[in-house]
Amino acid sequence: MKSVKMFYRQGCPYCRAAFEALEDLKKEKPEFSQIPIEFIDENEKPEIADSYDYYYVPTVYVDERKSFEAGRRDTYESLKEKLDAALLDACGT
Repeated sequence: MKSVKMFYRQGCPYCRAAFEALEDLKKEKPEFSQIPIEFIDENEKPEIADSYDYYYVPTVYVDERKSFEAGRRDTYESLKEKLDAALLDACGT
């Protein structure tokens, strides 16, 4: 199983939607619950966040490769689709 990091920021509405989508995906695909995800609040750990190349949150890295970066036009559904793809990648499928 690949390592997963998710960068987020407290109070970010896109991050809140991504966390909700993540919980929904874990209910739909229980195997996703087995994936260890390191959640990094960029305000609390700027030294880690600054060492990665991204602009928007949430952003997900799978095995140190940016899997997705949210955009201003992302909806709940598009965030869920992107998270689904990233977690499938993390499972190696």
